[in-house]
Amino acid sequence: QVQLVESGGGLVQPGGSLRLSCVASGSIFAIHTMGWYRQAPGKERELVATINSGGGITYAVSVKGRFTISRDNAKNTVSLQMTSLNPEDTAVYFCNSHFPLTGHDDWGQGTQVTVSS
Repeated sequence: QVQLVESGGGLVQPGGSLRLSCVASGSIFAIHTMGWYRQAPGKERELVATINSGGGITYAVSVKGRFTISRDNAKNTVSLQMTSLNPEDTAVYFCNSHFPLTGHDDWGQGTQVTVSS
């Protein structure tokens, strides 16, 4: 199992930026696919971005060009740089660790991002 701790959420005005970070412990971080998901009130959890062990990246269409996911295997950290934020980005953002060999997923506790003037 992997323990995940997110940080960096908060309140930001439309057009602003935030950087989320997630620190992982408890497993071999480098072999996991890491990702960010979000869940807005009344909606299902949705994928935001993922980055696999080889550095391959996937983005949701709604965030492509505005968000950047990155990982630092030496620090067991995955980050999400968010720019040009709009109210539709308001959600609880969750860090995810996916172990490809077993399909096992672990989740962080979530961090709130609110985009509002």
